[in-house]
Formats: sequence, C-alpha cells, structure tokens
Amino acid sequence: MSPKLVLVLVADQLQTAHLGFGGLALGHTPNLDRLAAAGLRFDRAHATNPICMPSRATLATGMWPSTHGTRTNGVPLDPAAVTIQGSLRRQGWATAAVGKLHYQPIGWPFSPDQLAELHAAGPDVAAPAIADGEERTGPLTSWGWEKRVTHAAAPVPLPDDYYGFAEVDLVVSHGDEAGGHYPHWARSRGFDPAELAGAANAEATSSLWSEVWRSQVPAEASTSAFVAEHAERRIEAASRSGRPTFLFVSFPDPHHPFCPPSPFADLIDPEAIELPRTFNADHLGLPPHLATIHARRGTRHVDPTFTWAVTEAQHREAMAAQLGLIAMLDLAVGRVLDAVDAVGLADDTLTVFTADHGELGGAHGLWMKHYVHYPAVTGVPLVIAGDGVDAGATDALVSNADLVPTLVDWTGTEPWRGVQGRSLRPILADRRRPGRNAVLVEEDQPIGLDGLPAPVRMRTLITDEARLTVYQGCGFGELYDHGADPDELHNVHDQDHDLRSAMTGRLLDEVLAVSDQRRRVEFGA
Repeated sequence: MSPKLVLVLVADQLQTAHLGFGGLALGHTPNLDRLAAAGLRFDRAHATNPICMPSRATLATGMWPSTHGTRTNGVPLDPAAVTIQGSLRRQGWATAAVGKLHYQPIGWPFSPDQLAELHAAGPDVAAPAIADGEERTGPLTSWGWEKRVTHAAAPVPLPDDYYGFAEVDLVVSHGDEAGGHYPHWARSRGFDPAELAGAANAEATSSLWSEVWRSQVPAEASTSAFVAEHAERRIEAASRSGRPTFLFVSFPDPHHPFCPPSPFADLIDPEAIELPRTFNADHLGLPPHLATIHARRGTRHVDPTFTWAVTEAQHREAMAAQLGLIAMLDLAVGRVLDAVDAVGLADDTLTVFTADHGELGGAHGLWMKHYVHYPAVTGVPLVIAGDGVDAGATDALVSNADLVPTLVDWTGTEPWRGVQGRSLRPILADRRRPGRNAVLVEEDQPIGLDGLPAPVRMRTLITDEARLTVYQGCGFGELYDHGADPDELHNVHDQDHDLRSAMTGRLLDEVLAVSDQRRRVEFGA
C-alpha cells in the first residue's frame, strides 16, 4: 500500500562519519540515530556528483548530471525537467518543499564558460538570470527565484509548480546570513539577522579560520528552526487534508560557514576531537593539484568551497563548530519526526534521510569539497524507514540517483523515460540483496587549480575492488586498490596496469550507460 506521507529529509554537505549512527563517539544525533535504528541504513551510498546543484538535481530527477544538464553550480536545472515531485503532483499528490532547494543559482555571477554553455543550450533553457537590483519577473523559465535579491525586500512566493512543488518555504544559502523567506520569518520572531548574523556581529570568531564563529542568532531563530517549524505546519496540513503528500525538508546545515550559536557552539571541546586516521598519513603518488594543496597546508583557497589542507588546530576548531551545527540540525529533525507521530501518520509515512554530498571534514587532512573524490565527500548518509522496510544496515553499493526510482516504485507512480537510477525496493525488502557492481561519480568545473587546468572534467568509478578517477586531458589519474589499501593512501595509477585497464573498461561501460536517455527504468529487477 502506498504511504500517505513521503518525507524526504536532506542535510547539506554532511559526512556520514560525523553522525552517531556513522560511528562518531562525540556525535550528538539521538534523533537521526533513532531514525537509523528504525529503518535501513545504506553504508555505501554515493552521490552522482559531490557538488550541491548537480546532486540536488539528481535527487529530483533520478539522472546523472551529464544527462539532466546541471553539471556544476551556477547552471540551473531545466524548468521542463520531469521530477519526482512533479510526477507525484500530476497523480494527485500534494507537494511542498521547506528549506534549501538550490535548483537555481543563489546569486553569484556566471563564469564566461558557464554563460557560453548556457547560451548554447538555446533560448528556452538559457533565459537570463535576474540581475541584482532588477525587478522580479514571473515566468518559471526566469532564473531568479532563488537569488537573494529576489526576496530581499519581502518574502516572494515561488511560482505554482516550481519544479513540481505546489508550495515552497525557501531558505537561500547557508549559515546565519541565509536569505530567501527565512530572514523575514526570523524578524517576525524578534531577531533580525541583519543586526545579529555574520562574523562581524559574532560573539566570538576563530583566529584560525575566517568561516568559524559563534553566532549571535539564537538557535530558536536559526535556519534549522525555520525548517522545523514550517515542516511541522506542512505535516499538520497533510494530516488535515487527507491527500497523499510529498514533503521535501532540506536543512542548510551543516554546510560552512560553521557558525553555531550558544549552547551548541560549546557542545564539543576541540581538544577532545580525535584526528582521522588518514589526517597525517603519507599520501603516495598524488596528482599535481592534490600535492600542491597538501604542500600549502594551513592556507585556504580564495574560494571558500574549494578543497584545502588544514592544520590540526584548524581541523579541531572547525569540527567542533560543525558538530554543533549537526546537533542543532538533529534537534530540528526530532521536531519533524515528532510531528509525524503527533498527527498519527507514523505508520503511513515513508521517511528518507540523506545529504546532497559529503564533506572531507579532515579526511586525508582536507576540508571542503571539489577536485577530489575520496569517499568522505562522494559518500552520503542514506536511511530509509517505513512499513515493510527490513530494518538494519546494508553494505550494498548504491547511488543517490536510485532514490527517485525507489520513490516511484514505492508510491506506485508511473515511471517516465530518462530515469537512470535503480529502485532500491528489493534491498529495502531484504537487506541481504546485493546493490550495484559499480557507482559512477561525475564532476565538471569551469575553474581550475594549480596543477589542474580548466575546464575540469572528472569521472570516478567506485567498486568493491578499487576506486579509479580520471581527469580529462591530463596525463595523470588516481587508482586505489581497496583490497590492499582501503584508506586510499597509495595511488597505483601508474603502477598497477592490469587493475587500471580493468577499471577503465568498467568506467567506460558506466559512462556509456548514463549517456542513454531513452532507457525506461525497470522496477523490482
């Protein structure tokens, strides 16, 4: 029987190992832990792309970024794309989203490469974004709905049928300076982020990392509180309406900047934080750009989202702050789960918890994301709970592209052409069932690094045996033998030619498979 409520909970930039159910002894995540205990935990789930917009578009479409077209941040999801929420809505479901969507750019300018690519896509896709100061326009094809300036003066309702959502309570960006509908809500609660948010207004700031501070915006006025409150309202409305409801609840935390308020900022003593075992390890045979990053340990890239190597002190401060944000997020998740219980929908709800991508978070001495495909950043937490789920844990290899066909399968929605994921329902019914033989991860960037010229195009294949990463147009790559080197410390790309040849062939198979848009997904196969 189809559930009455499908609840999808999404965190932003979260490493599974930073959660209690992921094994962190210092984790303060009792609500996520109880959800994991009640459902099936996928310990080897990976994102199709370790970047926000591409991965979020995958969560909506079930396609790889090279197919749905949002290959990097700044490239909007095609407004004509078929999404899981749109498909459910056409079949009578109520659809709503709360929090961060990031289907469209939030305000940064497009690079010349991105603009050229967008305009080459044609006028129906390449509508101009709203410039700062320009009045909002109405058509859905306008790319300004998630820009800060759109909602600066007042909370502007998003269009009906926004990528399939009938209603949206929007948060734009991250941290205590987030925009969208959120700051107007905070002011209605007596807290003005313009006066309280940001490093300039912080109670304390880090001398080691400019994006770590103690926020003056209290927890009850945080983005996590905004998301929890609006999710509670949506759940109550779903209970009253009696209509089947798809509710997408997306938290901007724990993405940087790491700015928890008291008491969450003091939850973890930085000195109590243990370094990941790979933090100070010797990394043999690194590609030039990663070798350069390690050589500049302690110096952040000019773009705060880019991978950089941190000192032990920087790691401990950032980790303590991020764990505070995770604890605040967990409290909000608890409110949402309790709301489902309170309206009597617990037995009629399919609940999903995941993240758009991981966070290096100290693994291999690195933080952030981009230009590196260690499991800490390609991996995502994934828990699915509901009636008929074989609770426990599975080591089945899966992709976040598999979530859309799983929801289609579970709700009885008519499949549509182009979905590339595979339904996880057989594994949900029997956690001993195998997953994929391999997972493909993509990354395209218009900006390069020292040792890695732009434009960057990376493709990674992850299997039980190994991880292979290729860089288009470069004479180097990465290959890690998981049998001999499970922590991925010794790059054997130029030594193990047999393994490289076998993995290259399998990578080609996966790339070819996702290039075919005519496939109709087979459910339950």
